[in-house]
Amino acid sequence: MGESDRLTGQYFDAAIDLLRRVRDEEGERIDAAGELIADTVAAGGRIFAFGAGHSSLPAQDTVYRAGGLAVVNLLSVPGVVGVDVRPATLGSALERVDGLAGAVLDTSPLHPGDVLVIISLSGRNSLPVEMAMNARALGLKVVGLTSVAYADETKSRHVSGTYLKDHCDIVVDSKVAVGDAELSVPGIEAPFAPASTVVTSAIMQAMMATAAGALADRGIDPPLLRSGNVDGGHEWNGRVMQEYADRIFYRQ
Repeated sequence: MGESDRLTGQYFDAAIDLLRRVRDEEGERIDAAGELIADTVAAGGRIFAFGAGHSSLPAQDTVYRAGGLAVVNLLSVPGVVGVDVRPATLGSALERVDGLAGAVLDTSPLHPGDVLVIISLSGRNSLPVEMAMNARALGLKVVGLTSVAYADETKSRHVSGTYLKDHCDIVVDSKVAVGDAELSVPGIEAPFAPASTVVTSAIMQAMMATAAGALADRGIDPPLLRSGNVDGGHEWNGRVMQEYADRIFYRQ
C-alpha cells in the first residue's frame, strides 16, 4: 500500500470523525434549525441561504435540488464566490468590505419572518457578520453555520470585534479546526485535505430533511423537488413550483 492509499483512508476517517462529532454534539441545534425552517414554510415564509467563497458551495447544494425543498433560494452577492471572478482573490477581498451586506439585503427580496442561513467557516469577515446583524435588524431569523473554534483562535475582521456566531438565532458548529486542513505528513510543508464542505453540506441537508419531516408531522406536504432524470420528475416539479411560485426566486 502506497502513501496515497493511506492518505485516502486517513481523509475519510477524518471526515467521518467530524460528521460523527457534529451528529452527536450539534444534533439538537440542527433539529432546531430544521424546525425553524418548517415553521417558516408553514407560515408562508421563504428560505434563503448565503455563503462566500467555498462556503457558497453548501448553500448552492440546497437550491433547486432533487430531494430538496423548492422554497430554498440562494442569496447572491456578485463576486464573492471567488472562483468565478478574476482574480479569484477578489472574492476574498470583497468579504472584508464594510457595507456590502447592507446593500445586498436592501435590494433583496427578503421579508421579515423569512429565514436566512449564513455559512461562513471562520465567521470573522465583515460580510457574514454584517449580513447576520442587518438581517436580524430587518426581522429575519438567522441560522449560522460556522466553526466556533475561529472565535477562540483568530481575530475578528469586523469593526465590532464580533463573529457570525454572535448574531444568530441558532448557531451550528461545524467543529472544523482552524485552517480547514485535516492531514499533515512529513515532506509536505503545508497541512492539506479540507473537510469543511463535506461537513457543512451534510449539516445543510440534515436541516432540510428535518424541516421536511416536521412539515409532514403537521399534515403539510413538504414542497420537495424530484430529479428531472426520473420519469414524471419534470411534471412533479412544475406543479410544486407553480404552487410555491411566490416563494421561489431562482426562476425569475
